Amino acid sequence: MADYAELDLPENPRLAGNITHFARALRRAGLPIGPGRVIDAIRAVQAVGFTDRADFYWTLQACFVSRPEHRAVFGQVFRLYWRDPRYLEHMMAMMLPAIRGVQEDRHAKAAEKRAAEALLDGQGPEPPAPQDSAGEEITLDIDASLTMSAQERLRTLDFEQMSTEEVAAAKRMLERLALPVDPLPSRRMMGVANGPRVDVRRTLAQAMRRGGNIHRIARATPRTRWPNLVVLCDISGSMSQYSRLVLHFLHAVTNRQGQGWAQVHGFTFGTRLTNITRHLATRDVDAALAAAGAEAQDWEGGTRIGDCLHTFNRDWSRRVLGQGAIVLLITDGLDRGDPKALADETRRLALSSRRLIWLNPLLRWDGFAARAQGIAAMLPHVDSFRAGHSIASLEDLARVVSTPGDSGEKPRLLAQLQAG
Repeated sequence: MADYAELDLPENPRLAGNITHFARALRRAGLPIGPGRVIDAIRAVQAVGFTDRADFYWTLQACFVSRPEHRAVFGQVFRLYWRDPRYLEHMMAMMLPAIRGVQEDRHAKAAEKRAAEALLDGQGPEPPAPQDSAGEEITLDIDASLTMSAQERLRTLDFEQMSTEEVAAAKRMLERLALPVDPLPSRRMMGVANGPRVDVRRTLAQAMRRGGNIHRIARATPRTRWPNLVVLCDISGSMSQYSRLVLHFLHAVTNRQGQGWAQVHGFTFGTRLTNITRHLATRDVDAALAAAGAEAQDWEGGTRIGDCLHTFNRDWSRRVLGQGAIVLLITDGLDRGDPKALADETRRLALSSRRLIWLNPLLRWDGFAARAQGIAAMLPHVDSFRAGHSIASLEDLARVVSTPGDSGEKPRLLAQLQAG
């Protein structure tokens, strides 16, 4: 245990109290922060000083953030608590809207809702004061959409807009999802009593054992085989919240028996490709994802889709894309590399797999168009292009996997590209 020297604090330690309250908000938002880290943070701020805002930010982050996935939550809580008081009011109004007043029409960004929820800690805006209604008729506009069940609302809620409690509930729902697949016909035959074909080889072999006389015609039917599932998941900064829940779903698929997959392989990519297949085989989901996160060092970093697909095609495609593998590519397609190289690697991946299904969370927007050069380069080579931003979109995967002709939004977006 660390031995701390006496800490000199002023008689009215407002800064120390604010840091303590800030740490409590981070802990409610999901960061593992104990009293020791709070003391370290106070001492670090005392050593660095409180004269520069950037130094103060990085000092607290060094003390409170121990995992890459916690950076977004820390940044939003810091913004709410130390930098933008009016933004906290907006989040309070958005989370717990009052009857009167018109709120700003703006959706929360990544981790903002969890950050505001942690700071509010159950507190809401004060109810409107009663007014004299003599001679006036009070009209209340009630949004009927709020009457839907919590589970149904959670199914369609964007992963990035979920609070901490909603993320936990979504993970429990994802653990129950299944992704079954139909078997594939094989060229190999298997002997059966009343098969549709004559098994000439087995018939002649039986006849040779009986002196050349054929006593019975052997029958056979084609064997069935199960395909592999290969998932390539983008873990860059713009995809971090989606990728965590998609990997949670992938862990459930990997460890559920009876779905038909021969093998399930998982890869993450941001600036480099990482094979996390062996970690997904761990039964405990928290331990599995923690080990996968520790091995993938490019969480919430940049995106090099073309380079990572090139690495996969060169090093892994022949190992894992046999037996008619189906590939799920989860990425927003926002790549700044060479679009021609990206198109070539996507085409090679599509030719090596039985089906290439692209899940893109940006497709949740009604006005989405394939204007980004990375999306335009990849789109012509995928078999199906669908949204991947909610539980409902992942539930729909079971139908897409079993429907070879389902191309999703690809025809519509390709028509827009050709027209534009």
